[in-house]
Amino acid sequence: MVAKRSSRSAALTAVSATLTKEAKTANLARKRTRRETVPKLLSTTDSQQHEQEPTNEGSENSYWLFKAEPESRIVDGVDVRFSFDDLSREGQASWDGVRNYEARNCMKRMKVGDFGFFYHSNCKTPGIVGILKVCKEAYIDHTAFDPKHPYYDPKSDKEKPKWFMVDVEYVRPLKRLIGLHELKAHLAKYSSKSPLSDMALMRKSRLSVSPVKESEWSFILELADKEVEGDASLESK
Repeated sequence: MVAKRSSRSAALTAVSATLTKEAKTANLARKRTRRETVPKLLSTTDSQQHEQEPTNEGSENSYWLFKAEPESRIVDGVDVRFSFDDLSREGQASWDGVRNYEARNCMKRMKVGDFGFFYHSNCKTPGIVGILKVCKEAYIDHTAFDPKHPYYDPKSDKEKPKWFMVDVEYVRPLKRLIGLHELKAHLAKYSSKSPLSDMALMRKSRLSVSPVKESEWSFILELADKEVEGDASLESK
């Protein structure tokens, strides 16, 4: 269980209030308008063959973590690099190329208005660098059918598609990068008392898209507002 923490700082309250207001606005918009139907979830047989879907119950909006590689890496002749700066320049982007069932299932649960952390992975300093927002719910990832795409799946059937993607939009960077080493250090120091003790990022480090609990989301935003000097970022409230 996640230990209860003291009240948030004024800075965190202001940030959370802004994000929450945007999320509630998106929720109301969804209820007032007809939107694209989210594809059906895995069948019972399929879900038995693969890991169960993550759940984010008890909140109007859910939070997520999206991993992408900010440094060049060539796959089948194509550079799969995509950084938070790239998203900033583009404004919006399709989160395609996910070929993991559990990560895919996370995207199938997403709603317009859900917020996510943008995480730089497979680089010198991996960590959370910014915030994005889901702007289009799960739809078929057509790149799975393209032989020229680096994540082409020859076993994917257009009649029974198994890979999906969402569209996301840039929100803002964090005040500072929250590195994986910092998150691990906090977890090691406080163990089960850490708000990160059950975070999917720590338990399933290879998962490219994962759920984030509201308590984890709030804690990381608060951590990002702290000035870091030595181990200052690891001090308890």
